[in-house]
Amino acid sequence: MIRQSWDESAAKRARIRGCLLGGAIGDALGNPIEFLSLRSIRETYGGTGITTLVPDGSGVVGRVTDDTQMTLFTAEGLIRAHARSSSKGIEGSETAVVRHAYLRWLDTQNHPGPPPAEGTGDLVRSGWLRTQPWLYARRAPGNACLSGLTAQHVPAPRAPLDGTPGPVNPGSKGCGTVMRSAPFGLTGLDPRDCFELAARCATITHGHPTGSYAAGALAAMIACLLDGESLEGATLRALELLARYPRHEETTAALRKAVDLAAEGDPTAEKAESLGGGWVAEEALAIAVYSALARTPAQQILYGPGGKISYDPAPPRTPVQAALLLSVNHSGDSDSTGSICGNLLGAHHGDLRLPPSWLALTEGRGTIAELADDFASEFHRSVELYEPYDDVVFPRDRYPLS
Repeated sequence: MIRQSWDESAAKRARIRGCLLGGAIGDALGNPIEFLSLRSIRETYGGTGITTLVPDGSGVVGRVTDDTQMTLFTAEGLIRAHARSSSKGIEGSETAVVRHAYLRWLDTQNHPGPPPAEGTGDLVRSGWLRTQPWLYARRAPGNACLSGLTAQHVPAPRAPLDGTPGPVNPGSKGCGTVMRSAPFGLTGLDPRDCFELAARCATITHGHPTGSYAAGALAAMIACLLDGESLEGATLRALELLARYPRHEETTAALRKAVDLAAEGDPTAEKAESLGGGWVAEEALAIAVYSALARTPAQQILYGPGGKISYDPAPPRTPVQAALLLSVNHSGDSDSTGSICGNLLGAHHGDLRLPPSWLALTEGRGTIAELADDFASEFHRSVELYEPYDDVVFPRDRYPLS
């Protein structure tokens, strides 16, 4: 067991919370405008697009989508795989256990509430996360995620990442691979191990190598941010890792373009749109990375007659808010690009820098925070010298080991 200082433990817990909650905020921010063009966004919400959380088509503010749902089940699957390994000494089960977690997510898309388990040995319908009623909602899930989970493909734990298309949806590189993959980077593994685990688990639903590599790159970046690296450093580390794998060029080119664009003056929605629509994995990652890296103009406080205060740009916003708004105000998959950008910003800044007024309105934040704390307890336990070490952290029925 690694003994960390109080500061180290608190920082990692804050970054894990920030990553999961930040992703949910970005998801909720982009959800209402996901299928709108930039022109329509500006016509509806003004010249700068949305400036805060806005109601979706049903009039609900803060509603998340399948991006947040799948991210949570990724985290839950990783907790269960790690608990199984720690308790039973059985390694290499991560891909199978994560797939079972995705099947629990699939239940949320096909049932109005938690369906009963099929006997005591049901590997899918178990654990506490699936009992959360708010998760049982279909929020425009990707076709490849839905169809891929019916294929019963379990990637081999050490399957080579050689650019060969996977057997499930071999031509698909949709952003469903990357938008769910941030938790792989929160495990404390080396960035390369995070990359490879995320990339292998991406093939559960999507077979195109670009989908896998984009997922791996995000996981590697999150791993670097968890250890306190800068956003720029984390991106460069991901690019170095990508270069080791055959057929990485498409993902690498998208990521490099995002880095170059972020260095070119003030950010704009048009620049974000030049990276694509975000519907495929490498474009979604590129838009999110560009938005996180771009230097948004400092907000000016203007004093008018009689001491009246105004802001330029208005309304008042923090750098984190500005980056999140940049990540969603475009013609494309705004909830996915917002979610990924939120994962990155949250892992970098921690939950304390997330906008509290947006967080307060985000659906499921209590469950998300609870899961984040469980994740930190499972993967980053820091025991005192006088404390006995117990392999089992949670009640068996919370994260079953089977």
